[in-house]
Amino acid sequence: MIEKLPFGRTGHMSTRTLFGAAALWSCTQAEADQTLDVLLKYGVNHIDTAASYGDAELRVGPWMKRHRQDFFLATKTGERTYQKAKEELHRSLERLQTDHVDLWQLHFLIDPNEWEIAMGPGGALEAFIEARDQGLVRFLGVTGHEIAVAQMHLRSLERFDFDSVLLPYNYPLMQNPQYAANFDKLLKVCQERNVAVQTIKSLARGPWGDKPPTRTCWYEPFEDQADIDRAVHYVLGRPGLFLNTVGDTYLMPKVLDAASRYQQTAPSNKEMQTMVETLGVEPLFV
Repeated sequence: MIEKLPFGRTGHMSTRTLFGAAALWSCTQAEADQTLDVLLKYGVNHIDTAASYGDAELRVGPWMKRHRQDFFLATKTGERTYQKAKEELHRSLERLQTDHVDLWQLHFLIDPNEWEIAMGPGGALEAFIEARDQGLVRFLGVTGHEIAVAQMHLRSLERFDFDSVLLPYNYPLMQNPQYAANFDKLLKVCQERNVAVQTIKSLARGPWGDKPPTRTCWYEPFEDQADIDRAVHYVLGRPGLFLNTVGDTYLMPKVLDAASRYQQTAPSNKEMQTMVETLGVEPLFV
């Protein structure tokens, strides 16, 4: 089984490997049900989806009718204004077939102009606070990608006391001194405030470039189980981090398998660097 840790200040003991429901973007319900059954096999108890993940909320919804009490359920909105964010939350609740979500997140909040709208008068943050007060959501978070994400999350935490953050974390990206320094600074603040830190892109081998995509994730992922093991164990080797699974239903069980065999020992930098050089790994964000 996969190790559980307190998900920040929420009081929930979440498996360190969370199910990233982007994998259900364009699945049939039968395919989704088969994928979700794998979560039960490994004891995963935390689902992270988003309004913008294609049909993912629709595919998770039927499961919530039967298993709502078994999962910490998170979703996201990319809307930046109060009214649109509020409307999207109610749409998400309907699609997820539930009367509340445990975590609602401002999705991909990186652009400074969008940040000012979301955090300002009439912005999405007002809808977030209202929804929490109404019991439609229990906790609030913020997510993002790209090199500037850690800095923007620090700015967001200065503006509001969010319960969680989400951002990329993998070996190639952490070789960027600027990103590593900002990530470390963010992690320190989150640990001091008991804010949950979720990570994404653990399996990123690099951009697809000219290669035709063979998986549903937007980047080229690792495929071999040994490489997946190293990538997953690298993330889990950092105390306190949660790992969101890959956006591909074929690879997702391999991630859970790797997480279930983690023995509290991260691969060495030499092992990771050898893998990077052998496979020609490239960072997604530069």
